Amino acid sequence: MQLSGLLKTNRELSAFADDVREGLSQQGQKQLPCQYFYDDVGSALYEAITVLPEYGLTRADTRLIRRLAPELAERFEVPVAVAELGSGTGAKTWRILESLARRAPVAYYPIDLSASALARCAQEMAAFADVHPIAESYFNGLRQAVCARLPGQSLLVLFLGSTIGNFVRIDAQDFLHQVRACLMPGDALLLGTDLVKPLARLLPAYDDPAGVTAAFNRNLLARINRELDGNFALRNFAHEVRWNRLHRRIEMHLRSLKTQRVSIRAAGFECELRKDETIWTESCHKFHAEEVREMAVAAGFDCPAQWLDETWAFTESLLTA
Repeated sequence: MQLSGLLKTNRELSAFADDVREGLSQQGQKQLPCQYFYDDVGSALYEAITVLPEYGLTRADTRLIRRLAPELAERFEVPVAVAELGSGTGAKTWRILESLARRAPVAYYPIDLSASALARCAQEMAAFADVHPIAESYFNGLRQAVCARLPGQSLLVLFLGSTIGNFVRIDAQDFLHQVRACLMPGDALLLGTDLVKPLARLLPAYDDPAGVTAAFNRNLLARINRELDGNFALRNFAHEVRWNRLHRRIEMHLRSLKTQRVSIRAAGFECELRKDETIWTESCHKFHAEEVREMAVAAGFDCPAQWLDETWAFTESLLTA
């Protein structure tokens, strides 16, 4: 057991090192994959971001789930299994599970790469469902959940919080195609998407005055230092947020404040950064509500219901196979 865990950790560190080497070796725009934001420190910082007054996305998501959960439960023939992609601790999901469980017992498959988040999820969601945590990537985990469900059991897949906005649009469309390929007629996907809104509201959500998002962004470099023996000096990087009008996305960058050379020993790599050169760390694409419906149809779904938040432009869309 211990050896297996160690090997998995070594594989994860090797993949991390490979991704960092590849992203920082690119000609032109250097990049780092946003999935590496979420170590223990990054996850704690993100939780702090979600309660900032400037960041309305998570509260909108929560309001809509509270509103739609009873109606959603009525739309499914029982029994129902629920699979959540990138579940984390499942903090927003309990209302859906509770509404479904009023009609019949629910099997819940939270899918996440964080073992600690899954352990907490299993503990907290046990009151509402029979929980089967899956420590896997999205589609490996979804395939396991599909194989595990009982005959005659409908499957509801949750992808909340506008995580789909981290994909470039062509990859978001491909993601929906892949989810649809895993599902049977009558199954469904509940998809959260953040919508286009005035920049006066949008930009502060990713560049808050308290500097929490800046700390979250820089922590990616701190994680490289901790886990890959890097020597990034965090004070040499500024958090920078841009709105890409053409692609309707927020971009987060780390801008080098000086010409510098950084060593990442576990990756066997050195990186040179010019003054004002940036490392692109995240994209957050914003959608129009009708665009979500069009993407759903193109992927082989219907969209029989869509809930809109009136305070913060955000939507939950029910996509049925």
